[in-house]
Amino acid sequence: MRALVFSDIHGKRDSSLFILERIKSFKPDLVMLLGDLLYHGPRNDVPSGYDPKGVIKDLSSIDIPLIAVKGNCEAEVDQMVLPFPVLSETALVFDHPYTILLSHGHKEVPTKGYTHYFSGHTHIALLEKKDGCVHLNPGSLSLPKDGTGGSYATWENGNIKLVKLDGSVIAESGV
Repeated sequence: MRALVFSDIHGKRDSSLFILERIKSFKPDLVMLLGDLLYHGPRNDVPSGYDPKGVIKDLSSIDIPLIAVKGNCEAEVDQMVLPFPVLSETALVFDHPYTILLSHGHKEVPTKGYTHYFSGHTHIALLEKKDGCVHLNPGSLSLPKDGTGGSYATWENGNIKLVKLDGSVIAESGV
């Protein structure tokens, strides 16, 4: 399975357009969105290019399977304007022999028994193995807090690449 993993769009239209471009070039089987899709939240400045309605339009146009989890900035109204579920706090993805737990990361979830845990929230890109589970945080497309200039991740048959928006690889893991 090939997948793209994104988090923390925060209503920035350039970020949703970037997702559409990555889908065209990478040709994934699945898109995973790890929360905070439409709103910037009270702790963040309004990002340049803030356009939640444009982000809704872009994300709604994705015509391949998409899994999204609820971030700390999601609201019930988001479900009224998006054509895919966004209010579940966790989701599971199975890509035999891997079991991937998805969460935004703002609430602690048990990761024992999963091969991978993908979360966002911190806006800091991370790829590490801890207690037998590979933890991926793709960072933030819109409001990175680690100096990456924005990042996302790819998944390909158990191989993960953490990638800057300019295409350079931050970290790689073949598990």
